Amino acid sequence: MELLPYTDDHRRFREEIRDFCEREVSPFVDLWEKDGLVPRQTWKKMGERGFLCTWAPPRYGGRGGDFLHSIVALEEMARTNHYGLDAFLHSDIVAPYIASYGSEAQKERYLPGCVSGDIILAVAMTEPGAGSDLASLSMTAVEDGGAAVLNGAKTFISNGLLCDLVVTAARDEGIEDRRGAISLYLVESGFPGFSRGKGMKKLGARSQDTAELFFSGCRVPLENRLGEKGAGYPMLMEKLQQERLLVAVLAVCKAEYALSWTTERLKGGPHGGKKHGLSPAARFALVEMETELRLGRTFVESLILSHMAKKDITGPTCMAKYWASDMANRVASSCLDLLGAEAAAESCPIARTFRDLRVFSIFAGTNEIMKVVAAKSLGI
Repeated sequence: MELLPYTDDHRRFREEIRDFCEREVSPFVDLWEKDGLVPRQTWKKMGERGFLCTWAPPRYGGRGGDFLHSIVALEEMARTNHYGLDAFLHSDIVAPYIASYGSEAQKERYLPGCVSGDIILAVAMTEPGAGSDLASLSMTAVEDGGAAVLNGAKTFISNGLLCDLVVTAARDEGIEDRRGAISLYLVESGFPGFSRGKGMKKLGARSQDTAELFFSGCRVPLENRLGEKGAGYPMLMEKLQQERLLVAVLAVCKAEYALSWTTERLKGGPHGGKKHGLSPAARFALVEMETELRLGRTFVESLILSHMAKKDITGPTCMAKYWASDMANRVASSCLDLLGAEAAAESCPIARTFRDLRVFSIFAGTNEIMKVVAAKSLGI
């Protein structure tokens, strides 16, 4: 049963981006995984086809779509079975900070490039000593004339090597309130004092350019601050609802891919496997996973509807994020068990799915933090 109100335009959009992924993404994933990087040219191609920041108004070069266009793009990218071309982070996690909190001058300067793929975005929150607790950030910002001087380091930054613009969280010195001292700055890659480390080698998401970012006396013009001084923490909190919802949706999509591939393989379907005589235990396992996935999809699609209606679903979204990511990891692990020795080969696509999913219980707030937030929403 389809809960989401897809229109003919959404369906045409799905066909367009699926065709793009089949021609411009899937054939190159193995190379990108080896290189640890998705070429900038692919980002440009996505922008040229209107697949980035699909919600952006036409005056900034966008197609003026809704959140369902973002969901379609996320789902079709999940079908490519890799986590490297982090377009949903760029389009639906980072760019909305500019759209929601930026001045008109900032929007005019940056959003057209975000839509076209000329500007690749990253968000810099995580630090070597601060992760889920954003109020513990240690990176400082000191006003000096018409600039804020940033000092500190960020780590595990997705799109870290290719990024042209970074939404960066820093602590304003001289303010005792930990949460009231955080501001967000738009840091361009060419600003003096900004540098990046080498690409980080990771368990999964191997084609995603993840890196450390360094700010040493980095002067950021005050006109590049998002909103008012000290307003960064509530901005981050407000945008985390959409981020965590998207992570939950992506987890469900990747688990659906893993189960579909495994089921067809065991049945001797289009993936070229020999027909197996499925034991009752294997059939039961497949049924149990399919049941969890149907429950998960219904849950996240109901939250999508609530989010589109601009409801505060902070607690349920945290529940979805922790449950969907845990469920997806269980599904990927069970699929490997069912595939047996075949799953030990790097050529088995579910091995990549298994690796890529592991971090889902960590980023966008650890699953333990999700339970803390959900408990507060329930008054317990």
